Amino acid sequence: MPPLYVVHQGARLRIQNRRLTVEAAEGDPPPVLANVPLGQVSQVVLFGNIGLTTPAIHALLGEGIEVIFLTQDGDYRGRLSGSLTPHVPLRRAQYRTLEQPQFALRMAQGMVRAKLEHQRTLLRRHQHEADSHAVAAALSGLDDFLRHVEHKTTLASLRGLEGAATAAYFSGYRRFFDPAWKFEARQRRPPPDPVNVLLSLGYTLLAELATSAVRTVGLDPYAGYLHEVVYNRPALGLDLMEEFRPVVDGLVLWACRSGQITPEDFSPGDAERPVVLGERGRRVFLQAFEERMERRFTHPLSQQSLTLRQCLIEQARQIAQRILEDRPGYQGMGFR
Repeated sequence: MPPLYVVHQGARLRIQNRRLTVEAAEGDPPPVLANVPLGQVSQVVLFGNIGLTTPAIHALLGEGIEVIFLTQDGDYRGRLSGSLTPHVPLRRAQYRTLEQPQFALRMAQGMVRAKLEHQRTLLRRHQHEADSHAVAAALSGLDDFLRHVEHKTTLASLRGLEGAATAAYFSGYRRFFDPAWKFEARQRRPPPDPVNVLLSLGYTLLAELATSAVRTVGLDPYAGYLHEVVYNRPALGLDLMEEFRPVVDGLVLWACRSGQITPEDFSPGDAERPVVLGERGRRVFLQAFEERMERRFTHPLSQQSLTLRQCLIEQARQIAQRILEDRPGYQGMGFR
């Protein structure tokens, strides 16, 4: 089931006969923007100034449907969710593994390897479309970094390798964009150009799906391996999303090169938001993101044909199984 995205500023969500109704702020009576059965919504994502009635909040909590609050530009602000799942033995085992440096390192190594392999796949797929020398150099760098993943003996050195490898990757990835996009490097706080705005929005949406997948299988999303445990940061959710980041990269590349989103969909902002994505562009991107999440892949462990959203849950389930079996490591999806 897909999430329900609400982007219309001033809109309000109500519950009527187990259906979520989204009403605009203007009009008497206000026009209905969406009317969806509660059982067909996996998550509610609110952008900016969106209201929720108290009965709607109770209904969503009762059904275990998370509400994600983002700014109008897509920056994460918080979530509304029900009680934790009753997986005490799994969470106890998870916390124990965090105190085992070699277990944590092996898990993180598998996650980094999966991410770099998928980044390499994306560059190879589009290599003929850009400056072959720059992309070839980035691919060579990724090959080298991949060879060194298993030789890292601490999480700090592994994180350093991952950061350097990602920088090399983006040095090739940026070559696929026309100069009109003004995309020189990956920068996120704040995003200085349209491509970085789209990447940040896509990663935010992906992080919420990954965090929800971790919750679904009973793990604590705040206790991760690759990402340091920091207050109020879903470290394990971010761990899980790493190998799926190139999915967002491919989506952004398609959106910009196909003309679905153009530089005219962006406008100048202020110092905190130098570049602002307009409502039309945001709607197009959200629709494209959902379509991408509904693509089907054969999961390497279950051998089932699953949507990408379901694959996130299966990968979270793999993590849970490895924790329970005391079998560190992580097998990536192996996208082609």
